[in-house]
Amino acid sequence: MKLRVGVLQLDIALGDREKNQRNIEKWMASIPLTPDIPTAIVVPELWDVGYALDRATELADPEGSGAAAFLGGLAKKYGVWFAGGSVLASTGGGFVNRAQVINPRGELAAYYDKVHLIRLMEEEKYFTGGKKECVFPLEGATAGCVICYDLRFSEWLRTYALKGTEVMFISAEWPTPRIDHWKIMLQSRAIENQMYVVACNRCGETEADKFGGASMIIGPWGEVLFEAGEGEEAGFATLDLEKVSKARNFLTVFKDRVPEIYGTHIK
Repeated sequence: MKLRVGVLQLDIALGDREKNQRNIEKWMASIPLTPDIPTAIVVPELWDVGYALDRATELADPEGSGAAAFLGGLAKKYGVWFAGGSVLASTGGGFVNRAQVINPRGELAAYYDKVHLIRLMEEEKYFTGGKKECVFPLEGATAGCVICYDLRFSEWLRTYALKGTEVMFISAEWPTPRIDHWKIMLQSRAIENQMYVVACNRCGETEADKFGGASMIIGPWGEVLFEAGEGEEAGFATLDLEKVSKARNFLTVFKDRVPEIYGTHIK
């Protein structure tokens, strides 16, 4: 089975939802699409307004509904999935960093609220952390999505793999000073979980931070199928999902686990 995946590595205008929407529209109009192969695209973390967390009350999208409608229109127009790319959303319980999965009919098919909140960016002061994973069917594949800092928690992505995830979508705002960590961990998560990783980072800079780009598409053996540079860029790769099952049947990592001795008491 074939699946085409893409990353739209974009700069983000802080607090300017309309400008960021126009930028995605521009890129979607310019990229080549292959209608005979299902396509899933991921955009960066907080693509709608960036890390304008101090303006959350003003900028938050109620339940992410506005962003879902916007991406839904593009998904329907171009016949693609959007599998991740998070937004600043408000809920009954406060604010969340929410990744959205939109199908080609323009419907919200699933969503994921970022579980691991990074204190370095003071996320815990603004966001309520998510409580569950997001595993969803994608054109015959089992897919999942997480957000940025989640990547540092190998046990979290292993949870996805144990639920059958074959393609992991990651959206991020990962800074340049730690971009080597980003690259190494993306390959590590792909190798240790024998799955495809499709990771979109933002680029550009704010007054406080510079973001490293380097969005990547990685195969289940850790092979780099696409790597972006530091600027705005779109990149695609066609995945062969049979390679996931072949990798897992050849090196039987999941069958060889010994979870009964790992314990659940580590804190």
